[in-house]
Amino acid sequence: MNKRKKLNFSLKKNKRGNFKPIIFIMLVSLIIAGFWDKFSVLKNSVHLILDPSAGALIEWNLTLGMLILVLIISIITTLIQKYATDQKTLKELRKEQKIVQEEIKKFKDNPQKLMELQKKQFEFLPKTMKLNMRALMFTSIPFILLFRWFWDFFTNLGNPKFFGIFSWFWFYLIFTIIFSSILKKTFDVV
Repeated sequence: MNKRKKLNFSLKKNKRGNFKPIIFIMLVSLIIAGFWDKFSVLKNSVHLILDPSAGALIEWNLTLGMLILVLIISIITTLIQKYATDQKTLKELRKEQKIVQEEIKKFKDNPQKLMELQKKQFEFLPKTMKLNMRALMFTSIPFILLFRWFWDFFTNLGNPKFFGIFSWFWFYLIFTIIFSSILKKTFDVV
C-alpha cells in the first residue's frame, strides 16, 4: 500500500502531458495523406529520396528487400519509443497495473471493492496513453509519407504479392509486429 502512495505522488509530480501537440501533428498527418496527390512538390520530394534507396532495395529482391526495410523501420521506431518516452514512469505504471490486477483477482467476490479497483485501473489509461503518444509525435508524419510512398511504389509494380498471398500492407504489418516485439525485449522498451 505504501508503494502505491509513493508511485501516485511521483506520477502527480511528473509533468502533465498535453494532447494538443499530438492532435496538431495527427491533423497535419491526415492533411498530408489526404492531399498527397495535390502536393506534387511533397510527393516528388519523397519519391526523389525513397525511390533510389528503399525502392532500389525492394527492386533488388522483393521479399528480402522489404524484410530489410521493415527491420530498419522497426529499429528506428523502437529507438524513438525508447528515448522519446519516459520509460521509468511507464515501467512504474505497469508495475502498479499488475498490483491492481492481482487485487482484482483477490476481490472478485466483493462487487464494491471490485468496482473501486476497476475504476483505479481505468485511471491508468490516460496516463499511459500520454506517455506513449510522445513517440507518435516524432513518427506520424514520416510514417504517413512512407505509407503513401509504399502505396505509389507497389501500385507501379502492379501490387505484387509476398509469399503469394500478402499485399505489401499485410506483409509490413505482420513483420513489424514480429520485429518490434523482438526489438522491444532487446532494447528493454515498455
